[in-house]
Amino acid sequence: MIRRLYEWTLSLAQHPHALWALAVVAFVESSFFPIPPDIIMIPMIIARPNRAFLIAGVALFASVMGGLLGYAIGALAFETLGQPILAALGKADAMAEFSGRFNDLGFWAVLTAGVTPFPYKVITIMSGWTGMPLGIFIATSILARGLRFFIVAGLLWKYGAPIRDFIERRLGLMFTLALILLLGGFAAVKFL
Repeated sequence: MIRRLYEWTLSLAQHPHALWALAVVAFVESSFFPIPPDIIMIPMIIARPNRAFLIAGVALFASVMGGLLGYAIGALAFETLGQPILAALGKADAMAEFSGRFNDLGFWAVLTAGVTPFPYKVITIMSGWTGMPLGIFIATSILARGLRFFIVAGLLWKYGAPIRDFIERRLGLMFTLALILLLGGFAAVKFL
């Protein structure tokens, strides 16, 4: 089923209203949909590199708006909607353990999920459920999703189709490693 959903999402990049399709996918991916907007973004940018940053901007705006829906699900409907979504993603066991520490991590949790392959929707729902300050959530979501989408757009704009394999297979790992190095640097400064 996920493979068919992936193929259907990918086919939206060819649609005459692909920008709207990207906005819808970016919106719903931030709160419950399992396929990331990159699946539509990448072929759209390769086909029209002059629109790379417009495409990234649409993905950013829609993703942050969808993140607000995820936040609302966590804050207002966790038992009926949030918990089943997280359980379907295989994150139910970690919820209770993580919720106690979540707001202490706040900024870093949202940043990590926003730029790495970790499902952003988990963090949006958890942010609402744990009562993370909305301003911090929005600012960090803009930063994280902006980094993710505009770096992808910039790489595709500059290098085109040859960089596609790297983005699809390795960019999430690169974001994760950069974040680990950044956190390690902060820890080193704090303890040295």
